[in-house]
Amino acid sequence: MDPFKELEAIAAPLMIDNIDTDMIIPKQFLRTIKRSGLGVHLFDEMRHFEDGSTNPDFILNQPPYDAAQILLAGENFGCGSSREHAPWALLDFGITCIIAPSFADIFYNNCFKNGVLPITLPAEQIAQLGREVSINLPAQQVRSGNHVFLFEIDPFRKTCLLEGLDDIGLTLGHAGDIDGYEAKQPNWVVPCRV
Repeated sequence: MDPFKELEAIAAPLMIDNIDTDMIIPKQFLRTIKRSGLGVHLFDEMRHFEDGSTNPDFILNQPPYDAAQILLAGENFGCGSSREHAPWALLDFGITCIIAPSFADIFYNNCFKNGVLPITLPAEQIAQLGREVSINLPAQQVRSGNHVFLFEIDPFRKTCLLEGLDDIGLTLGHAGDIDGYEAKQPNWVVPCRV
């Protein structure tokens, strides 16, 4: 997982409440356990018409928002099923930060495990953010124009993002302790009974 420290990027406004994980990545695209290749299907039913052609009115199909790395969203973002493919699709598209008034719990947790920073800000503050937004994770600040907003984040999750540590990375950080423990264990030989 890549470390997340600071980000200065285009922020795409998708101010819709209750965007669920099926809207983020529809179920027909969940046939993979790979984290790559899902970005083309992000918000598929909004980005594309039934015939597969591109919907020019959808925000992520319009320059410069088609290169957005920050998504501004409404209440309860990521509700619905617990599919981890949702943060995978966002990340594969290039979105590494979502700013919303609230998130569904499982989606919120899945974001941290995959290197996506979910920031909770009041809707009135999000409404003041412009097209270009700067995120400073160490200072816990969101900047846009003359506006500076502070956000809260769990210290452990902050450290994991700053250091680029997912669950596997955290475990590997204790490899020396694990090896030391294993070396102290007796070499048990279990007889094979036929």
